[in-house]
Amino acid sequence: MKAAVWYGAKDIRVEDRDVPAVSSNQVKIKVAWTGICGSDLHEYTVGPITIPANGPDPLTGKQAPLTMGHEFSGVVEEVGPEVSGFKPGDKVVVNPLIISGNHKDPLIDMYKGFGFVGLNADGGFADFVVVDEKNVIKLPEDLSLEYAALIEPTAVAVQGIKESGLKFGETVAVFGAGPIGLLTIIAAKAAGAKEIFAFDLSETRLQKAKEVGATHAVNSGQQNPVEYIRSIYPDGVDRAFEVAGVAPTFNQAISVTRARGVVTVVSIFEKPVEFSPMQLTVTGVHLVSTLAYEPDVFETAVKLIASGQIDPSPVITDHIELEDIVNKGFEALMKDKSQAKILVKLSGEK
Repeated sequence: MKAAVWYGAKDIRVEDRDVPAVSSNQVKIKVAWTGICGSDLHEYTVGPITIPANGPDPLTGKQAPLTMGHEFSGVVEEVGPEVSGFKPGDKVVVNPLIISGNHKDPLIDMYKGFGFVGLNADGGFADFVVVDEKNVIKLPEDLSLEYAALIEPTAVAVQGIKESGLKFGETVAVFGAGPIGLLTIIAAKAAGAKEIFAFDLSETRLQKAKEVGATHAVNSGQQNPVEYIRSIYPDGVDRAFEVAGVAPTFNQAISVTRARGVVTVVSIFEKPVEFSPMQLTVTGVHLVSTLAYEPDVFETAVKLIASGQIDPSPVITDHIELEDIVNKGFEALMKDKSQAKILVKLSGEK
């Protein structure tokens, strides 16, 4: 089979690999669509970050080179003898989060050590992938496999909204209108946000932010976000989401938030940032962070998309072939800010 394999930063190779065998409690999936995530892009540009490059991963035992891709959907091809919940032909999505299972609270368990299918084990940038049954979720028959490839990043956004404590009728600021930022806007709207301010440097992304529900889309290179929000809401917004992963937006997110409001950090930071803790002390602003999602949040994302309460499709900006994943995928995302979610076609099944 063909697979996109990570060997190092700026070194992803599409090559032939053996189709993986299925063990007793595993499911083989014929991959339909796989999204390129911001985490994948970080691994491509400056990795390894999560990928185990210098020794076996403590949870999976796997080590680079390995097949990337953790946002994917497909159809069950084969099941192990101990698998009872799935059969060949089932449409499925994979919750790629890998945790030890040693703690009753999966979030606490995750922070004690985690990994992902597609980062810490072979993933979905391949014709076939084999995963444990516990990571597989059956899809409604009428849910598009193309849209199902967006369940994982949607779950990230839904978890961020949950962590923020957003209440119906509150105001929101989102810093960064990339894929997760756009999905955060969509999720905030679904959760009842009254007004949503989106900030980015790309006019194309800001236009997309307006399309998916932002009531204000502001180029932060041309207008100061703090001044803009304070001119409308002198006390600041109720909730801010940092989805850009750079120092200026981190500090701005704190500065636009009302006293006792909440800033939720969703993004991955490639570099440390400097900030004064007094920004929090003198305002009572709460700073929280989130990583991935709880199992029930992932399943909630499935239901929200299947029911139409959340429509992630506007985030899709391109479809490419696996052979083009470097030039038309990773390099395009680095250079072209009009791109949001690029889906890689494997079987392309709907």
